[in-house]
Amino acid sequence: MEPDLLQNSHVHYLNINEDFDFGPKFKKLRITDNVRELQTVIRDKSTSRGDFIFFADRLIRLVVEEGLNQLPYKSTQVTTPTEQVYNGLRYEKGNCGVSIMRSGEAMEQGLRDCCRSIRIGKILIQSDEDTHEAKIVYAKLPPDIADRKVLLMYPIMSTGNTVVKACNILTDHKVREENIILLNLFTTPQAVQLVQHKFPEVTILTSEVHPVAPNHFGQKYFGTE
Repeated sequence: MEPDLLQNSHVHYLNINEDFDFGPKFKKLRITDNVRELQTVIRDKSTSRGDFIFFADRLIRLVVEEGLNQLPYKSTQVTTPTEQVYNGLRYEKGNCGVSIMRSGEAMEQGLRDCCRSIRIGKILIQSDEDTHEAKIVYAKLPPDIADRKVLLMYPIMSTGNTVVKACNILTDHKVREENIILLNLFTTPQAVQLVQHKFPEVTILTSEVHPVAPNHFGQKYFGTE
């Protein structure tokens, strides 16, 4: 069996493993050639910042669209311009987004493009310089968040610690665990396992599970390299 990470002189080869099974609360985008190209450009160190943002926004949009499929809908009828009755669906009211700053803010526009008037809260979590423990610095959430479904946005999950802290904040504000849907682009297996261990009812949606996450995402996207 080939290892996930091989070393040959100065080059590391990342092999993709598609066999992770984390149960019904874990969901992954269907991997098409289009999705794989987006992932490839984002991981490529030679990608310009302009191209990086363009391709990242495309992948974000796909994840957001799939995340919307996890929300509750209700049946409805509308009348068409030709006076025909059409049986369709509408979102049930009571959804919001929460971005984990700063990288999570890259996903906000993608959510607004799909849900024009959705409310978005923010959580800032930083590592302590001495202990390296993730600590809550700031949280601004809708006052009625306990009654809402929450699309929690965080593009890169390496350890899962930051997402666990964010979920702690949400549950402290009386958000039900099963009402939290994590929208993520890239995650490691151990990060998924940690979040599922701490919050087994949280839905995790990602585009890729890989032992090596592209941790340069936030710096490249916001130009802080």
